[in-house]
Amino acid sequence: MTRNNPYISRRNALQTVAGAALASVAGCLNNGESSGTPGDGTTSPDSQGPLKRVAVEGPALVVELSVEADVDQVNLIQPNGELFGTRDVAAGARQVSFEIGTAYEPGEYRVVALKSEETVVETSLSIQPNLSIVEMGIGRNQPEKMWDSSSDKVTKEAFVTVENQGSGPAAITQLLFIGDVPYPSDEEGTNYADNDDVSGIYDPETDTEVDAVVVEPGEKLTLYSYRSPFAFIRGEGTSCKSEEQVGEFEVVLETRVGANTVSKTYSIQYSASEEFDNCDTTISEA
Repeated sequence: MTRNNPYISRRNALQTVAGAALASVAGCLNNGESSGTPGDGTTSPDSQGPLKRVAVEGPALVVELSVEADVDQVNLIQPNGELFGTRDVAAGARQVSFEIGTAYEPGEYRVVALKSEETVVETSLSIQPNLSIVEMGIGRNQPEKMWDSSSDKVTKEAFVTVENQGSGPAAITQLLFIGDVPYPSDEEGTNYADNDDVSGIYDPETDTEVDAVVVEPGEKLTLYSYRSPFAFIRGEGTSCKSEEQVGEFEVVLETRVGANTVSKTYSIQYSASEEFDNCDTTISEA
């Protein structure tokens, strides 16, 4: 798996201490030469030119034409200069769309309107996700944030809230926990970090592990872990000890668009316990 950002190195040993220790954002074009993004995602009433509105809506790029538009074809050009697709404009049609999906090349796209193969007008807009991790927590500590606060299963799982502040959809294909957690996603634990077929993302609606989760522009949603990163497994990851311990771990999101990786580092602290699976766990942003 190719990653733009490497994982943090796992510590050789945890430090022992004796004392207290993630609305649709659209590029809307007022005319063929300039672009703007009104707050409601629509163009102003005095829009001029054949291109009334160009916007990302879900997995599609939508081009709305003005009533006066005299064009018979619309082309979409990718950031690398190659043709993404062509749409014929039937007589009286006022809209065409291009399905960009969630594996598109991020960057500046050009929309070209033509008449009899001659360019009438063209404009551009950026289609790029901007994904970030907003909040993360453990089900054992915050059951109210999980899909079922009364379930024993949630105590071993985690929630991660993400937000897409970009102008294009993002598809998250893996949720990973790397470092000093009880049951990490690498070879120290569940060992799926390098397996592209395993996402580690749970979908409460289907009660199963899903391949990917799509986050639309302007959307904030919560992911749930599936592989129990906070389950204490004897001989795996981190176990409780008779003295307090502190460490760090990284929450990693693998994404489909541009093969980008989004990550955030957290500090973790384990209270003292005589049992390997009975210590209190506290996390905070590093």
